[in-house]
Amino acid sequence: MTIDSTVLYSKLKEFFGFDSFKSDQERIIKHLVAGNNAFVLMPTGGGKSLCYQLPALVMEGTAIVISPLIALMKNQVDAIRGFVAGNDGIAHFLNSSLNKAQLAEVRRDLLSGATKLLYVAPESLTKAENVALLKEIKISFYAVDEAHCISEWGHDFRPEYRRIRTIIDDIGYSPIIALTATATPKVQSDILKNLGMPDATVFKSSFNRSNLYYEVRDKSDPKRDIIKFIRQNPGKSGIIYCLSRKKVEELAELLNINGIKAAPYHAGLDAKTRADNQDAFLMEEVDVIVATIAFGMGIDKPDVRFVIHYDIPKSIEGYYQETGRAGRDGQEGQCITFYSYKDIQKLEKFMQGKPIAEQEIGKQLLMETVAYAESNACRRKLLLNYFGEAYHVENCGACDNCLHPKKQFDGREEMALVIELIQTLPERFKMEHLSNILVGEMNSIIKSYHHDRLELFGAGKEHTVRFWNAVIHQGLIAKLLFKDIEAYGLLSVTDAGKAFLENPYQLMLTEDREFVEGDDDDDDAPIGAAARGGGGGDEQLLSMLKDLRKDLGRRLRLQPWVIFSDPSLEDMSIMYPVTVEELKNCQGVGEGKARKFGKEFLALIAKYVEENDIVRPDDFVVKSIVNKSANKVYIIQNIDRKMPLDDIASAKGLEMEELMDEIEGIVMSGTKLNLDYYIEQTLDEDVIEEIYDYFMEEAGSDSLVDAMKDLSSDYDEMEVRLVRVKFLCEVAN
Repeated sequence: MTIDSTVLYSKLKEFFGFDSFKSDQERIIKHLVAGNNAFVLMPTGGGKSLCYQLPALVMEGTAIVISPLIALMKNQVDAIRGFVAGNDGIAHFLNSSLNKAQLAEVRRDLLSGATKLLYVAPESLTKAENVALLKEIKISFYAVDEAHCISEWGHDFRPEYRRIRTIIDDIGYSPIIALTATATPKVQSDILKNLGMPDATVFKSSFNRSNLYYEVRDKSDPKRDIIKFIRQNPGKSGIIYCLSRKKVEELAELLNINGIKAAPYHAGLDAKTRADNQDAFLMEEVDVIVATIAFGMGIDKPDVRFVIHYDIPKSIEGYYQETGRAGRDGQEGQCITFYSYKDIQKLEKFMQGKPIAEQEIGKQLLMETVAYAESNACRRKLLLNYFGEAYHVENCGACDNCLHPKKQFDGREEMALVIELIQTLPERFKMEHLSNILVGEMNSIIKSYHHDRLELFGAGKEHTVRFWNAVIHQGLIAKLLFKDIEAYGLLSVTDAGKAFLENPYQLMLTEDREFVEGDDDDDDAPIGAAARGGGGGDEQLLSMLKDLRKDLGRRLRLQPWVIFSDPSLEDMSIMYPVTVEELKNCQGVGEGKARKFGKEFLALIAKYVEENDIVRPDDFVVKSIVNKSANKVYIIQNIDRKMPLDDIASAKGLEMEELMDEIEGIVMSGTKLNLDYYIEQTLDEDVIEEIYDYFMEEAGSDSLVDAMKDLSSDYDEMEVRLVRVKFLCEVAN
């Protein structure tokens, strides 16, 4: 079938309201209508959907659109029905969310020929009854959306995608169009091979999103930074990605209590809640969606002005896909990522237990992400290079590294050393191994290959492994080196690299950035208490607060740490709280402790602020979340009912140690618990008395380690923990 351009433009205007096509859209549509296979690589916001929606509306039969996301299907179907008023049967979706009546309606519209687009989840496509149904209808073509899901090297690999071609052959062959917003050359090859269309025409648009600004920040106090950023961009829509469902829920709640309209979005929510939250975001009833990384493709909104990654993504492809949700209308989009190597370590732990090959792939993708985050090179250049696209502009003017360039150095000698080392060895080693050789690192792998005997072993010991990793990475960007992805990242020298070694020329390089590690792992730490390590506060005020604590301890006959811990005082010296509510934002200060001990501290701070003309950060006070997890509520309620602790633990599937962790967390946040009923049943009176007296008279802190050292070896850890809780509840809270 061929289609006249005049007809095509007429249908474009009729259905979608556009006067012209973007980029390669017209070529792709004509190619598909003519009965040819196509592979479309187009960045998010480039108009991929139109490439199969318009052909489906003008061709005879029904187009089968294979999509991994149920939520996105509904949006797409609603959009198509909106284009063709009065004909809801023109588009349907087929997935597990449908009831019998809805399934019957879909079947009726398909068999009558009314349906032009059928969105199908890959899992639904494999069901025998659906295959039988599709065999009965004329299929115009198959569209495989989010085609990167086919590849293990893609950021969202789904095994069921591997079966698509087999199912298509079973139903009956028609042209195939595969579409993705992210695909490295390796992923592209995987897609074409698995779909059995090596001869497909590849349509590749530039991956450069010139309207997006990229920035990577230290993850020292991300919650505070996020709230500050959003307040500086009032009324703008944004998406925040988190690694875990728990973090999604917590962060959404934190934003709401700080006056920011936000809603969570993750797989653990029921389908209705998820759909409602997404609709609220699309209808601008909420400004911010907080979502898990895994559900990045499920949110579609053209005027998203910022995308924040609270946690680093698993791959550059994932990062590109998710940041691509910003500025789809061509207007500004800010992409802020918080980075800590601790996040990388978490992701590596998640890989444990998976097949070795899968672990290797995952680690390789993670290391690419690390290189991107830590690099001082242009972020746009790094991204485009990853997708096999050259970017020759020296300063993009729209990333943190270009706006704040770091000092460069002539790295011709260093690059020559790297190239020489790779050529000295058989080309079967990764970046980390080469860097370890250059710095003279003795490890088991180097010893096993006898690489400590190489002439170049330790030749670059004046620099760090991080430095040499940066040199190698910039060698890849300059095409002097080549990384074999299929061989898990083994490095070799290109012809250009060999020429460089023969005749070195000036090569300006930058060292990688060093990131400050924060302590955001402590999910129960109140906002404003993250990773200060005693630095950044008002030293004079801190000294005065410590003196007051010591004096109050003497008057109340309490150890100073019982009143307020050092981290609590450090927060006070930073935040200058003058009310009980403000004081509760400091680390380790709950309601009880604030009201019991806070009066004199607040008075001192208020006087100090006034006398020294201190400008308080009262325009930016971040309210903290009261931790009210189901476990905590259950524990508090059942301790009030005097249920034995082992029964509480058993009911929640916890070990006693885990239950004690929960109890201690509750008490440390300022809530009183009365465990006397359990302690008096399980511990001797003299044991209780001795441990209690230790914390009252001798202990210099609430440290369990110190207590176990100082107390008699007759006491086990559980006994000490129980009495410590009793002491803190009676004295400190």
